Amino acid sequence: MSKYHNKVNKEVLKEQLLADNEPRTTISFYQYAQILNLNLFRDHLYILLERVGVLGRIYVAHEGINAQISVPTKKEEKLRQTLDKILFLQGIRLNKAIEDDGKSFFKLTIKKRHKIVADGLDDSSFDASKTGVHLTAEHFNEITSKEDTVIVDMRNHYESEVGHFKDAIKPDVETFRESLPIVEDILDEHRDKNIVMYCTGGIRCEKASAYFKHRGFQKVYQLEGGIIEYTRQVEKQGLDNKFIGKNFVFDERLGERITEDVISNCHQCGSKDDQHTNCANEACHILFIQCDACKEKYDNCCSAKCSDFIKLDKEEQDRLKPSMEFNGTKFGKGRYKASKKGEGLG
Repeated sequence: MSKYHNKVNKEVLKEQLLADNEPRTTISFYQYAQILNLNLFRDHLYILLERVGVLGRIYVAHEGINAQISVPTKKEEKLRQTLDKILFLQGIRLNKAIEDDGKSFFKLTIKKRHKIVADGLDDSSFDASKTGVHLTAEHFNEITSKEDTVIVDMRNHYESEVGHFKDAIKPDVETFRESLPIVEDILDEHRDKNIVMYCTGGIRCEKASAYFKHRGFQKVYQLEGGIIEYTRQVEKQGLDNKFIGKNFVFDERLGERITEDVISNCHQCGSKDDQHTNCANEACHILFIQCDACKEKYDNCCSAKCSDFIKLDKEEQDRLKPSMEFNGTKFGKGRYKASKKGEGLG
């Protein structure tokens, strides 16, 4: 294991950051590039970013880098200068969060991965550099207004549940890997149409658009910078916003509001709500949508069973945990739905 990693308890770090009033900015970026020595690159990157006060979660692989981070706002330019020291990151687009309090991450973690996004593809079987045509927000609005265009959400069901583009195809999937064959099957009858893909920040569409071109789709497009950059351009240029609801994000915030529309429901009581949370029972920890009333009723848990469990002392929890089944062990992300009475299935 690398010596460059955080050694302080996460809860301690969380308390420290919540008490810190220094403004921070949440940023994401990615880049496909050939990285030969992952260990060296990983350690070098950790040293550089730690000096700038960066917190966040970064994945590095031989194929590139995928980063979700936060940085002290006053050091944004220093971050840019730091990244420019790395040849393949020079001038990279930094996607700034739309709705941000700077409390998105509490420590810096850089992990080595086989791929920066798990896609299950054999990259040697096609040219991943031959991506779809990149669209600005203006061009996205233009092409998606045409009848011979199909819009595809390349995100997971729990992401599109709280927000998506109007008239988009939303695959009922839990992972990007799972979505590729399912989307291909859905699009088979639309091969002659414009295929426009989008995701959160653009990284999934980079690989997906190249893959679908390899599979014979001719008119493939992708939203440059994803939902995050689209929202920024729409606001700056005064364009019509075709996205409705909330943009799911993979950090402590779990979402940033794009429009005031609430298009999903509390998984417990069924009331209109779009606040994702993880069950407070660490033995469960399932991701689900919970309104404030149910949050109070169930102590931030997905069910009465989990609520009762967290009230036990730790020794009793540890004793019972191996023999108990919770929603988190029975359902995938966002798959949990409570009974009609709202008592939960846990």
